[in-house]
Amino acid sequence: MVLDSKTLPVEKKPLHVPPLQEIANVLNEALKSNFEEVQVEVVDCPDLTQQPFTLATKGLHGSPRLIEVGGPPYLLPLVQRDKVYDLQDIAKLADMNLATIIGAGAGPYPYAGVNCEGMMNLKIENGKVDQQTRIAKVNIKDGSAIQEQLPNNETRFALLANLFACEGNPGQVLKVHVKKRIGSNDFIKSMQTSLANHYGNKIVGLGGTFLLKEGKAKQHVMPDFSKTPLLSDDNVNEWLNFYNMSAPLIAVGTFVTGEYDLDLRLQHFHSFSHHGEGGHYHIDTTPDAVEYLGYFNTGEYIYRIDKPDPEKSHKLGRD
Repeated sequence: MVLDSKTLPVEKKPLHVPPLQEIANVLNEALKSNFEEVQVEVVDCPDLTQQPFTLATKGLHGSPRLIEVGGPPYLLPLVQRDKVYDLQDIAKLADMNLATIIGAGAGPYPYAGVNCEGMMNLKIENGKVDQQTRIAKVNIKDGSAIQEQLPNNETRFALLANLFACEGNPGQVLKVHVKKRIGSNDFIKSMQTSLANHYGNKIVGLGGTFLLKEGKAKQHVMPDFSKTPLLSDDNVNEWLNFYNMSAPLIAVGTFVTGEYDLDLRLQHFHSFSHHGEGGHYHIDTTPDAVEYLGYFNTGEYIYRIDKPDPEKSHKLGRD
């Protein structure tokens, strides 16, 4: 049960790619309004397959690109269950034969048996898959969140995804290390707005990973699909299950400084952990104690796959 990739519309646009040092200079100043301690620098990417990140990719280089598939209009107000995709197909549609893919999306509900979050994290090489993706779903018995890892033969996801794809090569990346939040923006929003303000109409896109090293975060996990239409953000928030999840959390996703005319989601990160917690990242809930460490790279292109009909699109469920 997967959509035929040959039927999926694909749009490709170049992204503005500033030097990483230029981005570091912007963020070093701009993030001081949101965090008490800020250090942004350009470094050689550490081996991200190792602790504490444990990704399927060593690095964030080699034809880096952002991919957005589907979108919230396929979930809200009522789910479109036919919107099931395969990450192996998506890699090919994004012109990638060797690909490591990380990002945030809806997990494969046909596998999970219920709607679920997806923390995409896999490597595809010569038809072989190293699947490190986790999913998070709601325990229908007690409302707790359950995290599990997908097997190598399960590469589907549903409805929507925001992905960073590359060949997984080493190279220089943006290292962002901040402590003690003093502003109202979450970690990703603080970077997204800072770069949007600086670059204006030049659309910049970044993807990567960050570690919530200390503190806790507000995260949600979607329950099973709503049987009644969700027509407002209040409806959506009443439907979602929210949790206060503890560090260390490993988050993956993307953010862009603008939408072009592609109906893009400006930011989207999901986190997983090795202590059983995971979900959609919103913001830390312990600003005095919080510490973030992230590694990011710029994308050269944005691939927009199966964009929702503009007449039926909306901005619900994009927090």
